[in-house]
Amino acid sequence: MTALPWLDTTSHWFPDPETALDDPDGLLAIGGDLHPDRILRAYSEGIFPWFSDDQPILWWSPNPRCVLFPSRVHISRSLRRKLNQKRLRISVDCAFREVIHACGALRAEGTWITQDMEKAYCHLHELGHAHSFEAWTPEGQLVGGLYGVAIGKTFFGESMFSLERDASKVVFVHVARQLERWGYRLMDCQVENTHLLSMGAERIPRSDFLSIIRESVRCQPGHEWRMDWHWGAEADP
Repeated sequence: MTALPWLDTTSHWFPDPETALDDPDGLLAIGGDLHPDRILRAYSEGIFPWFSDDQPILWWSPNPRCVLFPSRVHISRSLRRKLNQKRLRISVDCAFREVIHACGALRAEGTWITQDMEKAYCHLHELGHAHSFEAWTPEGQLVGGLYGVAIGKTFFGESMFSLERDASKVVFVHVARQLERWGYRLMDCQVENTHLLSMGAERIPRSDFLSIIRESVRCQPGHEWRMDWHWGAEADP
């Protein structure tokens, strides 16, 4: 395997994402730390951390990149029926710690949401950079959620969970619709899977992805994140 750059903690430098390995796809660098400034710089350059407890910090920039253009979210007939029931209440930034913890807990062994990662992203949330969307039952139970990092007009999605059938899909649709209202260029989904592709996510060349985010991360958001929607409120798709 080609030797990878080892990052130290004295600077937040990253190598050019286009130099990432083809196998494993997107592996770019090793080491460094999870300081907020480093993580934010990584995202703004199309890079993200992804590693397990038994590994050093690994930094990735896969090619192609899986993204969702918010206006292109796909809603199946069955999911539209679920949305039309308006049973779940959607909120933003009302339970970040609970959402990221649930995302890690559902993956149990081998999760990449390590304790260090959870701590780092909770810190990013406290600083106003990481955000969560939540789905609640009428009884007040948290049954679905998604979290990620927002920089400028790009939302870098990290993970989602569901404790009730289709709850994460409901959240995903609301995320897409709200990002569209706020004028976001795209939602980064990082690595493709059948679930994301079925929801309208698509693969684009890494070079196209980097071109989009270089401009969009410099945009001013101009909106407030924390909100609490009731059934049938303005979050309706």
